[in-house]
Amino acid sequence: MAAASATPKPLYITGKPDADKLLHNNGLALMIGMLLDQQVPMEWAFTGGYTIKQRIGHCDAKKIAAMDADAFVTMCCTKPAIHRFPASMAKRIYDMSTIIAAEYKGKAENIWNDVEDAEELRKRLRKLPGYGEEKTEIFIALLGKRFGIRPKGWKIKAGEFSDNQPRSVADIYSAATLLKVRAYKQMQRANDLDKKDRPKR
Repeated sequence: MAAASATPKPLYITGKPDADKLLHNNGLALMIGMLLDQQVPMEWAFTGGYTIKQRIGHCDAKKIAAMDADAFVTMCCTKPAIHRFPASMAKRIYDMSTIIAAEYKGKAENIWNDVEDAEELRKRLRKLPGYGEEKTEIFIALLGKRFGIRPKGWKIKAGEFSDNQPRSVADIYSAATLLKVRAYKQMQRANDLDKKDRPKR
């Protein structure tokens, strides 16, 4: 069993208490939120699992994997869609659910519940659709900071997202920390634009 810390602080991401509660209690909803967290606001991304549950009555990997893939994609594309690019993201969710159903007994939590070493956790996450290196680091930080899931070496595998700078969804547990993370992201975007605009030497 992965090492756990003291009682973790609650999530405060979506602006919807029921959606945040689902993230806290449903590993698949949490993973869907992380998967969708690109090119859309965090609140929109992390409401994805809740939206799916509202529409089909569950957020369950086995049941999603048993659905017709096209029907699942159509559901996710129904307005309001789950993402800016709903069809491609729905396909990733479906494929991720299929892997979880086949390899982790249908429970996303089984990806991390029996992990002693963070490198093994990193490898498991990287095999999932949409989980690139940075997204994997953020998710490891999210598990460590918000859920107390801290296998050996988790800070190393979480990279910069393990530090005390409020820089990602892993650092959000209140309205104040949400604002801090937003401010950090805005600063980073401004810095990136500034670098692009600088004349080449």
